[in-house]
Amino acid sequence: MNTLSNRLTELLGIEHPIIQEGMGPYKTNSIAAAVSAAGGLGTVSMPGMTKDPAVGSRLLRESIAEVAGLTDRPFAVNVPVGRDDSGTVLPVSEAYIRAVIEARREDSAVERQLVALTTSAGFPGEFRAMIRDAGLVHMHKVGATRHAQKAEEQGVDVVIASGYEMGGHTHASPVHTFVLVPNVAETVSVPVVLSGGARDGRTLAAALALGASGVAMGTRFIATHENTDWHPAYAQRIVDAREGDDVVFPAVYGPARGLRNAGVERLLEIVRTNEMTSDELIRWKDEGLIRAQETGDVENGIMAAGQVSSGIREIVSIAEFVPRMAAEAAALLQRLAAGSQPAAAV
Repeated sequence: MNTLSNRLTELLGIEHPIIQEGMGPYKTNSIAAAVSAAGGLGTVSMPGMTKDPAVGSRLLRESIAEVAGLTDRPFAVNVPVGRDDSGTVLPVSEAYIRAVIEARREDSAVERQLVALTTSAGFPGEFRAMIRDAGLVHMHKVGATRHAQKAEEQGVDVVIASGYEMGGHTHASPVHTFVLVPNVAETVSVPVVLSGGARDGRTLAAALALGASGVAMGTRFIATHENTDWHPAYAQRIVDAREGDDVVFPAVYGPARGLRNAGVERLLEIVRTNEMTSDELIRWKDEGLIRAQETGDVENGIMAAGQVSSGIREIVSIAEFVPRMAAEAAALLQRLAAGSQPAAAV
């Protein structure tokens, strides 16, 4: 019996309270299938915010079908929710939400496996009832306690509390996980998931001690053998990263964290000189992220990654890593409860 079973694992139908983050704008099908097969919750990532909505929806549906064919375990889809200047949800975000719902409605096998929708960046209030009625577990990512409270009031099932050290889109008002997670956990009644800084059994145990029911990770899952969608150079750059190699830069929805390189320096120059229109810059950023992930251009592309990169030292097998991480966390918590000195983590 898994000693880390809790209301999060029961809600999602998974063995271990370990979730793979959405990591777009390139596909994460191989990672998602492997994490789910290992007993966690894999996540299909959106194919980019600059796609034509019809094209993006088709690509997202293809990814959902592929992951459903690679594993018989539960998985999720992540959709960043953008809004225009008038506050209306962007057509591409709406199209992705509808694509997830349609994928479940049209295929009974997908309906059994695609159990959750994670929304981030903005809250899809006008689509909340649609998500609920589709039978999806709605997980929403927040960077502030007040946002967690609002999400719970709107009926969200799980809150992902993402600290400032996380990779990819982060928050304009920095609050780190060690502060944010306990603040959120003591304020809301729904399960809370820690995102930002998790990488092993020790950090999973810490998350549980802070009041979370599990962790969500993106950067750790990049440097894995099963990550066959992304270029190996990206994974190696994560392994080679050291403290101080990360940088926060302006991204599609606000600040994002990644590894410093020529691509990020060029981005900062473009922003400083105002040489591109807003739409041109968004497309340039999207293309830079995809180029690094797909082709391995880790110098001139844009590399989203968290500060946890500095603690990742090897490329691991997801199939072995996920259950081992859960076992290490359970053993550590048991030793601490017994008053024993914790052993060094693997």
